[in-house]
Amino acid sequence: MTPDEVLTLQVTADEEGMRLDLFLSAKADISRSAAARLIEEGQVRQSGRPLQKRQQVKAGETYTLTLPAPAPTETQAQAISLDIVYEDEDLLVINKPSGMVVHPAPGNPDGTLVNALLYHCHDSLSGIGGEVRPGIVHRIDRDTSGLLVVAKNDEAHRHLSQQLSGHHIRRTYFALARGGFSQETGTVDLPIGRHPTDRKKMAVIRDGRHRSREAVTHFRVLEPFGQVTFLRLELETGRTHQIRVHMAALGHPLLGDPVYGGAPTPFEKRHAALLHGQCLHAGELTFVHPRTGEEMHFSCPLPPDFAQLLACLRAGNQNLQ
Repeated sequence: MTPDEVLTLQVTADEEGMRLDLFLSAKADISRSAAARLIEEGQVRQSGRPLQKRQQVKAGETYTLTLPAPAPTETQAQAISLDIVYEDEDLLVINKPSGMVVHPAPGNPDGTLVNALLYHCHDSLSGIGGEVRPGIVHRIDRDTSGLLVVAKNDEAHRHLSQQLSGHHIRRTYFALARGGFSQETGTVDLPIGRHPTDRKKMAVIRDGRHRSREAVTHFRVLEPFGQVTFLRLELETGRTHQIRVHMAALGHPLLGDPVYGGAPTPFEKRHAALLHGQCLHAGELTFVHPRTGEEMHFSCPLPPDFAQLLACLRAGNQNLQ
């Protein structure tokens, strides 16, 4: 049986003023809800006194966090085919198809990437924070295709998560967006938070009344097609629906986006058979290998439907009127 893990975490000057649960979440690479639960269970100690998740931490303080050994997951392993771009003893790089959910959730209890990983990897997946979390370092939306990295052990998971939080993992996406861009390159620096009235959506939050987090997306126009543009985008941060929200905020929602795109254009209606959600593909991924220190770069081609849409545009079928 795997023993509990005890971490000693010291607050730096940059972290001063953070809520305790947020500090633990960032420092120990656990979810905020897991951090709050561990505080309530007395697994977090500082000078022997009781702690509250909302209290603010101060520079120089030291906290002891006990992470319980991972408990067996209730998620079932399923023999689902995976497009594995790379695999070794520490990690996998997966090319996820559009339509596959990453993690089981209400409405999607199985058939997910996690179900497939449990079958493929058996017991070799990272588990952090008292429950088996099968290696998911970062996620992409159900209808977004492309690359993501999966950790096979806790050491790899922590190393990759630190790269992610430090903006050292480069994630490059390709997209088809509505409209023509006035500049070839640009950066969208707009905070994103939960939509004030629709809790299933994210939104750009510009006021202090609603909670938001920094979100930065860099874009480059690859090919303009009049009223559709083929884009290359790089994430500096990784907020939920970030590219989709940022492009919609610019007035250039992604083709096929059912949440942020509004009513479909005539072009989208004509090519509905090729659009299965937003036209967004995670085509390139670069990170440092957690064991060897080697920089790893991966790429994968556009999925067939995306490539066919692009071919239609290149052939002159770009008129959206």
